[in-house]
Amino acid sequence: MSDLITVQGVVISAMPVGEYDKRIVLLTRERGKISAFARGARRMNSPFMAAASPFVFGNFTLYEGRTSYNLNQVSVIHQFVELAAAQPGIYYGYYFLELADYFGREGTDEKEMMNLLYVTVKALLNPHVDNELVRCIFELRTMAEEGYCPELFSCESCGKDGPEPDEFFFSQAHHGVLCSSCAKGVRDAERISGAALCAMRYIVCSPMGKLYTFAVNEDVLAELKRVIYTYTERNTDKKFKSLEILKVMR
Repeated sequence: MSDLITVQGVVISAMPVGEYDKRIVLLTRERGKISAFARGARRMNSPFMAAASPFVFGNFTLYEGRTSYNLNQVSVIHQFVELAAAQPGIYYGYYFLELADYFGREGTDEKEMMNLLYVTVKALLNPHVDNELVRCIFELRTMAEEGYCPELFSCESCGKDGPEPDEFFFSQAHHGVLCSSCAKGVRDAERISGAALCAMRYIVCSPMGKLYTFAVNEDVLAELKRVIYTYTERNTDKKFKSLEILKVMR
């Protein structure tokens, strides 16, 4: 057996392999996105049975085989088993894991995405936070963390940052806001309210622990959904299975 390594991470997907094993994908602080085999994880008496499941945060001890990592030991920090009973929260959670998987890369520090997933799953379990607002926040903050943040503080075209928030327009084609002068003639430019723009600015700049500490009215939420959902879809090239399930449920 090769030398053991320990990584801090979260299970973002798990699939059965053979009769008793599982293949898990981990998002880790030390090595980015990696996959590992959990031998015997589907046996009733296996110490990996619960740990080799999505939404499990912990410290994973691995050894490197010829073609992949293999799970040797797990110290669970949080499992979020209560999310399984949350409907439709569980499907939002699976979608967030899919999005994290989409952007995850081997050899990168995924600490911020791990933290984002952690506070987001906690928000899904909070009955006072709207799931659709959680999705808006998670998507936009993910775009920001992955380098796809739209320009929200000054005009994307001329750089003007003087207008009040209510005087800006949002253009998907220009990846951000435009002042009223630059918005003229831009086919997809639509006025964005000051409340919606302030919310988006807060989402990309606030400390991780403060992300889910605000609420918006129905009109602003509808505006955020229209802008952020479209922006995320345009900047990813994958059909997410969990998102399709959510659409059917609605």
